[in-house]
Order: sequence, then structure tokens, then C-alpha cells
Amino acid sequence: MEDDKKAELAGFLKVIPPVEFCCVYGSSLHPNNQNKTSTMVDFILGVPNPIQWHSQNLKLNRDHYASWIARIGGEKLITRIAEDIGVGVHFNPFIDWNDKVLKYGVVQTHNLMKDVLSWNRFYLSGRLQKPVHMLVDNLAIGNANSSNLRAAVSTALLLLPPQFSEEELFFKICSLSYMGDLRMLFAEDRHKVNNIVQGQFNLFHSMYGPFLEEYERKNLIRFSSSSGQKAIMVQDTDLLATGALVSSLPSAIKSYLTIKLGEKKTFSEFGHVVHEITIESREEAARCIQRILRRTVMVSSARQAVSGFLASGGLIAARYLAKKMSKAWKSWT
Repeated sequence: MEDDKKAELAGFLKVIPPVEFCCVYGSSLHPNNQNKTSTMVDFILGVPNPIQWHSQNLKLNRDHYASWIARIGGEKLITRIAEDIGVGVHFNPFIDWNDKVLKYGVVQTHNLMKDVLSWNRFYLSGRLQKPVHMLVDNLAIGNANSSNLRAAVSTALLLLPPQFSEEELFFKICSLSYMGDLRMLFAEDRHKVNNIVQGQFNLFHSMYGPFLEEYERKNLIRFSSSSGQKAIMVQDTDLLATGALVSSLPSAIKSYLTIKLGEKKTFSEFGHVVHEITIESREEAARCIQRILRRTVMVSSARQAVSGFLASGGLIAARYLAKKMSKAWKSWT
């Protein structure tokens, strides 16, 4: 993103309470954006105390919230709906600012870190596996997201065939957080994943290049040829390589795999007991991973849909859904 555009978007942070983390994304920010009429920009804001933050923001920007929730429940109800019904994020959509339309989501920084590291909700962690632009960086979240990106590569490799292109790898990574997403059935552009990857291929390459080099050094993958965006990779699919990939998956995924596949105890070179997931078939491990991702994403997308409907009010929610469905319909016609 150009510095002037970044500075312009950072100006929005001056009209809201301070945040510990902020990133922005949206089709209007894509380098190769084809929809020049799109002005929607999405913000993710990490804050230490959502109740306190919403209390301050209600004083500054009461019109950002649905009138009923601002009047009846205030900051406590806003946070309770987000955390008890949703997945910990409260979104304020359709904010008119500086000739743009914004949507911003507010999440407790601790909960953001937890999802990024464990994939317990696989909601914002999935968003951060795709290119975003940082306005307020956070070292702890940045370090945690490195583990998130590495886990995304491992998961995608487990779901890919022995030979694949770099573009296919990024497509698989991007699609992970849409597995089981209820919105994909009727309220999302069916070409969304393809548009994200093709519109931001160079950004994906920059994000994941270091991890591909790491995996090449570990002999988990190798580049067999390269031609523009059609770099071809080959991966080792034996059980040793499969175990190495599984070992880098987040705790929520490994816990599920342990229940389904079992575990065995081995001893490290220092004599410590090491618990390893029992993997007898790469295909079986891949099927288990797909099931847990679909279930997690389905539950999270459903919870967030209900939370969003309650928090934003019926009219705003209906407007947002109508806009989504219009884009989805156009992708099918």
C-alpha cells in the first residue's frame, strides 16, 4: 500500500479510542482490484479491554452503533454479545468516513492472540493468513502470526497432491478459512478465493516465501520448475514428512487429531517422554483435518452471523446481507 493511502486510513484511528493493534483489508485495497467502484475498507482493532474501549467509543462515536444496543445495554451488552454469542469480535459496519465506507471489528488482544496461536475459533486467524496492511503493529501478534502462517502452509501441504503450483498452494491456504463457512452457500462471491489470490499474488508470495524456503531446507518440498506464477513444487508425502507437517499444526487441530488417531509415547535424545500423534495414513490425517476445519468454521460463522444480527440491528444486518447476496448473485450470473 502506498504511504499516502496508509496515512489516510490511519487518520481514522484519530477519531476512535487508542488501540494496541490495527490492520486493514478489503477489495478496494487490492493492487489489481478490478472493482473500481468498491470503497469498502475493513479494520480489525485489537484492544486490551473491550468494555472500557466501547465505553469510550460510545461517547465519541455513538452513531457507529445500533441505536437499541447503545441505548439499552451499552458497552457491557456489546461485549457480552460479541464474546458469549459471537467469536469475540464486535463489528460496526457502514461507517461513512472521508468519502469511504468502513467496517471495523473490535476484539480483545488476548483473544486475538489465542485464536492466532491455537485456531480455537479459526476466525481472525484465518483472516490474518491473507494479506493485510498494518496500521498499528504489535510485536507479540506479529510473532504469533508467524506460527499461524507456518501452520497454514503445513495444513495446505497436507491437503495438496504430491505436485502442485505456487498459485494452487496459495489458493488452498486462502480457502482454509472458508471451509464450512455458511456465507459461502448464499452470501459470498463464489470466485472470492480466486479473486483474493490472483489480485494479491505478489503479496502472498512475500508473506509465504520465507516459510517455503524453510520447508525446502527441511526437504519437505522442492521447486521443480518456475515460470512466473506457475512455479511448480513437489512434496514428500511419506509418513515421516506427514508427521513433520502435523507437528507444526495449532493445538486445537492437534488435540482433535489425537482424539481421532490416537497417540504414542517416544523418548527424546535427552530421555524426555514425547507424545506423538499416531499417523498410519496421510490421507486419513488429511480427512480429519478437513473435518475439524469445516466444523470449526461452520460454528464460528454461524455464531458470528447471529452476533452480528443482534449487535448491528435488523435493518443494518439486512442491508449488509443484501449487499453480500448481491455480490454472490452476480458471481453466479
